[in-house]
Amino acid sequence: MNKPHLAYILPNLFTATSAFFGVLSVLASINGLYEKALVYIILALICDGLDGRVARLTNTTSKFGVEFDSLADLVAFGVAPAVLFYMNIGYKYGKIGVVITAFFVIFGAIRLARFNVTTGTYEPSVFIGLPIPTAAVVSSVWTFSYLSYDFLQDYAVLFLVAQGILSLLMVSNIRYPSFKKIPINKALMLKIFILLLIFFSFLYVFPLQSTLIIVSAYVLYGILRAIYTLAISNKKIKKS
Repeated sequence: MNKPHLAYILPNLFTATSAFFGVLSVLASINGLYEKALVYIILALICDGLDGRVARLTNTTSKFGVEFDSLADLVAFGVAPAVLFYMNIGYKYGKIGVVITAFFVIFGAIRLARFNVTTGTYEPSVFIGLPIPTAAVVSSVWTFSYLSYDFLQDYAVLFLVAQGILSLLMVSNIRYPSFKKIPINKALMLKIFILLLIFFSFLYVFPLQSTLIIVSAYVLYGILRAIYTLAISNKKIKKS
């Protein structure tokens, strides 16, 4: 039995909306509306999370949908955060700022292409390299934090370096946890509910600070895990 045409349109509509929010974010950054630019990227992230889930629920996944999603992601999570970064930090460093800004978009495109061709070849509980939507949110939150706290204005070069590191993390082999395939039993559901309740309470009271801590901890976790794994491997090699 053929699927109704609307079922195929719905996930692609979420993808298109994600790209649209990406364009709005770029325009907001150009016009100096940096808080709006950040909000649009977060809204794009929500739409990006919904398109794949809707496609799987309605069994309407398609090659077109995969390609369309990647192109939309490049706009919303590559170009939009890169423009936000450049308009606030990158422009201060001339050609170096341009290169770092461009690398974020280019490496993001490589990350998307690699994800498309390697999906299903590794365990579903991890991402190989930092996902571009995560990198986009981290970059945007860091940039907005730079704008929000006066004492950070003297450390713009650190944000430039951090942006470069985010770009490299996207094309690295560092593993980051994926929460899509975590088995949740009844005993675990209550703990997750309590943790989410605490998290959203902090998010309500301290929105920027809470988001900054969470996204930074996620990025740092992958790096520290890779260093630990490498250290353990070297220790085993020396013993053998």
